[in-house]
Amino acid sequence: MLDHPTHQRLRALKLDGMADAFAELQQQPDAATLSHAEWIGLLIDREATNRSTKRYQSRMRAAKLRHVGAAIEDVDYRAPRQLDRDLFRQLALGDWIEKRQNLIITGPCGVGKTWLACALGQKACRDGRGVLYHRLPRLFAELELAHGDGSFPRLFRQIVRADLLILDDWGPDRLTAPQRRDLMEIVEDRYGNGSILITSQLPVDAWHEVIGEPTFADAILDRLVHNAHRLPLDGPSLRKSQT
Repeated sequence: MLDHPTHQRLRALKLDGMADAFAELQQQPDAATLSHAEWIGLLIDREATNRSTKRYQSRMRAAKLRHVGAAIEDVDYRAPRQLDRDLFRQLALGDWIEKRQNLIITGPCGVGKTWLACALGQKACRDGRGVLYHRLPRLFAELELAHGDGSFPRLFRQIVRADLLILDDWGPDRLTAPQRRDLMEIVEDRYGNGSILITSQLPVDAWHEVIGEPTFADAILDRLVHNAHRLPLDGPSLRKSQT
């Protein structure tokens, strides 16, 4: 274990990236040929990389993605689900998130809607954006509890502050009055301020019926759909081919 005053000072200052690089350079025989500027440059590069990695890991923990290993580089475009390759690759660039637009991924059970949503979420984390994933039925249950125990303001702030909010598994159950109100508040506060990605087995034309009350349905869908990209999928369940 390296016991050098500079290494110890770097650790004490929590410059772990620099400390690791310093230890590695000390063990390299050709390190003596490097100039002071080159040494400093290597240390700074490692520290910057280390901090960037830690920020990414923090964003991933906060996102709570269902599929943490999903990545856009691993998307299988050969799977029979009618995935538009060009559109998905364009979405992966993240411009729609920068513009505070929405994305709707629809299709039958098992075609990989959630996985694709998580892959886009992971890419957004890599791009330095805040992401939050929720299964919509479970989120409604959490919001109901939060209203009762006083934690609603904190939970609501988390939901509306993320650059990308992923709401997984929309429908098919009809929303209750409290659920409609909560969804309206979320959609209203995020409109023009952050992007929402929704996955659903139901086509968008059926969402009005799920929301239920016409006035709420019109207001919610107007904010969700009019500026949304759509990624419709169709085909047999991919889970069957994986068993």
